[in-house]
Amino acid sequence: MSKVNLLGRRNFIKGLGAAGAVMAAPAMATSVSAKGVKWDETVEIAIIGSGFAGLAAGIEAARQGCKSVTIFEKMPVFGGNSAINGGLFAAPQTPMQKEQGVEDSVERMVNDQLKAGRGIADEALLRHVASHAMEALQMTIDAGAEFHPYLQQLGGHSVPRTYQTTVSCGAGITQPLLHECRKVGVNMVSRTKFNGFILDDAGKVVGVRLNKGYYFEDEDAGVEKEINVRATRGVIMATGGFAQNVDLRMAQDPTLTAEVGCTNAKGATGEGMFEMFRLGAIPVHMAHIQSGPWASPDEGGFGYVSNYSIFNFPHSIAVNRMTGKRFMNEIADRKTRADAELACRDAEGNPLPPIMITSYEHAKQHPNCKKVLKYGVGWKFDSLEDLAKHFDVPLKPLKEQVEEYNGYVKSGNDEQFGKNMGKAKGKYLKAPFTVVRLWPKVHYCQGGVQINTKAEVKDSFTGKRIEGLYAAGEVAGGMHGVSRLGSCSIPDCMVMGMTAARSIMGA
Repeated sequence: MSKVNLLGRRNFIKGLGAAGAVMAAPAMATSVSAKGVKWDETVEIAIIGSGFAGLAAGIEAARQGCKSVTIFEKMPVFGGNSAINGGLFAAPQTPMQKEQGVEDSVERMVNDQLKAGRGIADEALLRHVASHAMEALQMTIDAGAEFHPYLQQLGGHSVPRTYQTTVSCGAGITQPLLHECRKVGVNMVSRTKFNGFILDDAGKVVGVRLNKGYYFEDEDAGVEKEINVRATRGVIMATGGFAQNVDLRMAQDPTLTAEVGCTNAKGATGEGMFEMFRLGAIPVHMAHIQSGPWASPDEGGFGYVSNYSIFNFPHSIAVNRMTGKRFMNEIADRKTRADAELACRDAEGNPLPPIMITSYEHAKQHPNCKKVLKYGVGWKFDSLEDLAKHFDVPLKPLKEQVEEYNGYVKSGNDEQFGKNMGKAKGKYLKAPFTVVRLWPKVHYCQGGVQINTKAEVKDSFTGKRIEGLYAAGEVAGGMHGVSRLGSCSIPDCMVMGMTAARSIMGA
């Protein structure tokens, strides 16, 4: 998509074991008084974390007139977990929707998210993000991000509203934003670990303690130096979630052991969030940890199958291998599908990953299809007989299911699970078929510190904001409730990052 102005197993255990080497809980940081502190550096705004939220905050701060903003990243490369996400961006009332005759609105997007949030999502935050999603999308386009010339309808969304980068991952956004940050004068520093806040006598955050020369991979490898950075306007925490902190996630859900796969970058460990809690930030929705129902047990991390599945779910069927029948609405919200997949077990109660069946004719339209087949994390079959034999699926009910589903494609009405068949129109299941196995992986933490629509961190003791402290992205909790809809994290991160910058600059 060209630059436009939008505003006018391989083995089951091997697959799951990708998180087995994950680090335990990180060492706790500590905050100190500014009294007697020797400042090594002074900036107007210090941003901790270089994912979508941090990069958007940096760009917006510069645009709002900030003369000195630095983004500090603890890992050796910039982009954080954002760089390896699916590159999916939901926004309402976009030009592509209008071109394709899709009726959408801020209200409709918010209602879809509230439904997925099961009564505990923060409507004010959702509405704020949906209302400014186009601005954030425009920021990516202006920076040079490119998107496929089609919209996707992800699970839980009532209409197609999702853009995806042409490289089908978040790097298609983080790299252009990183380039834009440098272009507008944002200072970027990697291998710098957040150690804690520095507070004045009134408890206002006036700076941060950092370790320069930090090596996440081997803490003994670098020559670390602790520095004190003064932030005269404020600090923005954009440190992401804690999905790779096995101890913390197990404290919320004991089933999320190290044997459960994870799609996140290894640095998603939550120490920035911990320190905000120490200051008195309100913990919210910590137990709501989302698993991605599009993941595969046959590859590590996010892999190739995830984006392939997300694209193909609307015109595919998910089948329980014990029964040969569908067991869910393939585009329901993530929690509904993940729970349904986890219920797929063999006669002894062991996990039996279900399969997703797609016509190769339609599957090959996604660029990941070739890689899925090339690397053996997906299979191609010339007949249902071959497919059923390979996966030990009862053939007769499978054939009946495919015939029944094709009837739904023809009628436009899914009588089994109420799936929206708009994206399946004319896409019948027929040979040859491609198949992938499905099994959820820990993907997103709905929990974190509570913020308001100004991205200010709220104090659990006073109910007011913690002076000088702002948060954006996955480190902030409560927005999405029980289940976040796919493609809503990028607008969340970017809009709240931009909002934090505007709040600090008084815009």
